[in-house]
Amino acid sequence: MRWPQTKLVTALVAVAFTTASPGHSDIQYPMSAATQCSLPGFVSNLSSDAEVYLPGSAQFDRFSERWSNLETPIVNITILPATDDVVKIVGAADKCNIPFLAYNGLHGSITTLGRMDWGIAINLRKLSGVTIAADGQTATIAGGTNSKVVIDELWAAGKQTVTGTCECVSYLGPALGGGHGWLQGHYGLMADQFVSLNIVLADGTLQTIDANSDLWWAMKGAGHNFGIVTSATIKIYPRTLTNWAIETLMFTGDKVKALYQAANDHLLRNGTQPADLINWSYWFNLPEVDPNNPIIAFYIIQEGVSVVDPAYTHPFRALSPLSATPNNGSYLDLARWVGISLDAPPCQNTGTANPRFPLYLPAYNATAQQEAYALFASATNASESSPFANSLFMFEGYPTQGVRGVSSASTAYAFRGRDNNLLVAPLVQYMPTDAARDREAAELGNRLRGILQGGSGRAEMHAYVNYAYGDEDLEGWYGHERWRRERLGKLKRKYDHRGRFSFYAPVV
Repeated sequence: MRWPQTKLVTALVAVAFTTASPGHSDIQYPMSAATQCSLPGFVSNLSSDAEVYLPGSAQFDRFSERWSNLETPIVNITILPATDDVVKIVGAADKCNIPFLAYNGLHGSITTLGRMDWGIAINLRKLSGVTIAADGQTATIAGGTNSKVVIDELWAAGKQTVTGTCECVSYLGPALGGGHGWLQGHYGLMADQFVSLNIVLADGTLQTIDANSDLWWAMKGAGHNFGIVTSATIKIYPRTLTNWAIETLMFTGDKVKALYQAANDHLLRNGTQPADLINWSYWFNLPEVDPNNPIIAFYIIQEGVSVVDPAYTHPFRALSPLSATPNNGSYLDLARWVGISLDAPPCQNTGTANPRFPLYLPAYNATAQQEAYALFASATNASESSPFANSLFMFEGYPTQGVRGVSSASTAYAFRGRDNNLLVAPLVQYMPTDAARDREAAELGNRLRGILQGGSGRAEMHAYVNYAYGDEDLEGWYGHERWRRERLGKLKRKYDHRGRFSFYAPVV
């Protein structure tokens, strides 16, 4: 077990915490505790709207819990800041040498977070809101705003932008690592929408940065390493097409090779997948359909139509799926259609470990897909009581025109070329028990990823940092060119030489 430092333990012992009210106004401070580095002194400068929670309270558990319980950060105090409280928290923590970590929605599961073994959780959920500029060309998004809030607020105003696909993630968490989204074929990544950022740096100073700052490059792909963004002004676009359609096809595993070869031939088409077309698929166990092998859910999504063009669906219907279900609606329906809406199982905190092992691919290697499927099926077999029976293999095929339209050298996000058309990731879900189980899960995830990487013919790993497991190297997260590593290191030394922001995929 990792034990917290004496400094904060002493402060916690000196404080009586009252759980009757969510705010910190009910914490009773002894008169003798007056220094800034004691807990009373630390929180006394916060606004009256800030909330402070200590271990032993239901609120502490609620606001410090993680979506994935593998190598979770250990914190001794959770603060929900309001207004300019982030500046005060970071400034005081820097002076007092107390570690801190921003919490901002679900799905951050990288194992490097486990390096935090004491300190402060800064939960940004109170910093939520969307303000659309009078000219309708930009919007300012508060730092803790949920992706669904952004989607709904903009949609209601006749606008849209690139957001994360999953409704329960924050807007800014994915954006700082690049950020994939349904609309990226038109507009690029989430990070490509940044106009300016209000950011609290490691020393507690608040700065507004834009393309004139040397830090701008790093924030668009490696932003987790340089500060806490309290708000972002982003590009928004008119909502010109309101209708979307989907075809959901279910297959048994014997179709895996033919299915993914068809995806190459009829959807990806050597990196020319249309900007209005998306293909996704999942492998998962559904014992009532097949008790021994995972089934494949394959989604073809098209913008601006009421029925997906038969030119895209007919090659897959010809493979005799278990079912083929068309549906239509609007952009607001996409997350629900693919099972990642707020009320869907992937958006719940259930106590499980949820490590992912991401990889970018140029295309599907149908033979490698078949080999990976066989391993996934044997390792997750529910009928044999596998601890990994609830695991999921994700395949995300977004259009890439908008992503490739931005110069790769212009951002810390590096993987924009035609050889990164697909984002794939096994999600090995299990109830954590001991280190041996964790190692078994890691071995499985890396074996699955290794099969697909081997099938790509590419020696170097390209991994999406927002899905990262944690054992990937720096180049795998941020690009293999030497100048990228050197530029990130130089900026880190300039803006965070003490390494305050070093728990999420650190750049040094």
